Amino acid sequence: MSPYQSLINLSTKLGCKVLINEPLKKYTSFKIGGPADLIVYVNNEKNLIEILTHIYEYEIPFFTFGNGSNLLVSDEGYRGVIICLDGDLKCIRKENDTLITCGAGAPLGKACVFAMKNELSGLEFAWGIPGTCGGALFMNAGAYGKDISNVIFKANHVTPDGKTCTLRQDDMNLSYRKSLYSDNPFIITSISISLDKGIYEDIKLNMRQIVLKRKNKQPLEYPSAGSIFKRPVGGYYAGELIENCNLKGTAIGRAMVSTKHSGFIINTGNATAEDVSNLIKLIKEKVYNKTGIMLECEIKTLGNISI
Repeated sequence: MSPYQSLINLSTKLGCKVLINEPLKKYTSFKIGGPADLIVYVNNEKNLIEILTHIYEYEIPFFTFGNGSNLLVSDEGYRGVIICLDGDLKCIRKENDTLITCGAGAPLGKACVFAMKNELSGLEFAWGIPGTCGGALFMNAGAYGKDISNVIFKANHVTPDGKTCTLRQDDMNLSYRKSLYSDNPFIITSISISLDKGIYEDIKLNMRQIVLKRKNKQPLEYPSAGSIFKRPVGGYYAGELIENCNLKGTAIGRAMVSTKHSGFIINTGNATAEDVSNLIKLIKEKVYNKTGIMLECEIKTLGNISI
């Protein structure tokens, strides 16, 4: 029996849904990406450890998938196992008056709504960020001058060989769009967020204002992976640099620099990963040649694709 078939059998026995040769474009915000060998929806930490132990033993490549919102997947797909956190790993609960714990697979937007309903303030900045709670910590996601480092209290994770660990905020090496998790193959299983007591209507108004800002400034009507580039050092903004290089509206294939926000590349219809890759490389070259600034990508890649 092959390692893959053994993994399928194990996952099925544990009650975890398995998909074979499933196109990843169905699961990414870019709507781009070929098939993965396997997708396994893991429903709790105990089963995650069992599945990881099997993967580790047979040296099967794997990748943990959140909402696919900051990701460019190769047109050929991924030769390995995609792990999606499901079931208990998507639950959100209140720990005490100001602390909530979110399964890493829970959408960040649901955590924002949960906090609002419990009159807890401090997470409003994340309203509209289209990722999971685990993915948000992974990349220290943020907006409007705040990020996850401002609210994270602790996180639980599992190592590839099935060991569990808890880290406090000071141990996470949090910096701009980076964390200890972005440099290590750990799977975050839950995060605990420390918030402040607030007033429901004030929190709701703040969230409404934030989403209106996003709608006015970002091309939310098209598939994209959000901001393509990190903010350069020196007080520059990637979108402004790109626009100043007259690249707004530039297209390769069906991938185009947004005319609404130059920091976004949008999929105008059946764009390929190669289209996006070539457009990113063109942008980096043009900006560097004109300004001497080399833009660094914020999005991640999966499969045989370079940016």
